Amino acid sequence: MPELPEVETVRRGLQHGLVGRRVDHVEVGRERVVRRTSREALIDGLTGTTILRADRRGKYLLMPLDSGDSMMIHLRMSGQVLIAERGAERPRHTHVVLGLDNDTEMWFVDPRTFGEVVVFDPANAEIELPSVAQLGIDPIADDFPRERLRQLVKSTSRGLKPLLLDQTKIAGIGNIYADEVLHRARLRPDRRADTIDAAATRRLHAAIIDILRAAIDVGGSTLGDAQYVDVDGASGSFQNEHRVYGRTGERCITCGRGWIRRTVSAGRSTHHCPICQRRGPTA
Repeated sequence: MPELPEVETVRRGLQHGLVGRRVDHVEVGRERVVRRTSREALIDGLTGTTILRADRRGKYLLMPLDSGDSMMIHLRMSGQVLIAERGAERPRHTHVVLGLDNDTEMWFVDPRTFGEVVVFDPANAEIELPSVAQLGIDPIADDFPRERLRQLVKSTSRGLKPLLLDQTKIAGIGNIYADEVLHRARLRPDRRADTIDAAATRRLHAAIIDILRAAIDVGGSTLGDAQYVDVDGASGSFQNEHRVYGRTGERCITCGRGWIRRTVSAGRSTHHCPICQRRGPTA
């Protein structure tokens, strides 16, 4: 699933290619991608509107419209947002098309159809999009002081990885970046959050910011399935910088002594180095 760096990369592409454009027509293929409302609601809500901004909260793309409504796009497992010239050959699994006033199109492509495109009223978001309304702090889009993280870790006895994956606490971090962040901070994924001291909290805070920013700078991570790409169809390259994620059984390139282990945490595959990330009190 694309995480904060990948979605931020897409947002920046939409800021350049979509903002200020009028939506002249809308096509909806598989209705599953508009399941929260309907095909007609998306077509009626977008046709004739102008897109004012491209925003992001966690893993959600949010685009205010001049009608007062907003468009939400969630990529989930396999979604892509592409911008191309009108008349270009569309990829398979193109389920939503926005025809724009400059002879370009925005395509929402999603082979697994877990993603969504929705038009909603921001004033009614708690009812129409509760998952967005309940998002926690965004460590890139929001002010994210270290004290806020200190409060979060002290408030729970859960493991650090489940805490990082909880979108109602910190929005945007998923499996890849949780593993990379915890490795950078030298903390085990199953370490109880309320047992880390001020120094470890400083390391964790710095790792969250530094890893996410570094990934954004190179367009995010495109894994072996090549499903994540930016709006021009280009892959990211942060996967070349991964130190633990997807490297089970390999020598740790940080310490040169440990072997990367794979366990399961919060129901997710989890990767860590037992030398760099020594055991502490576990959840």
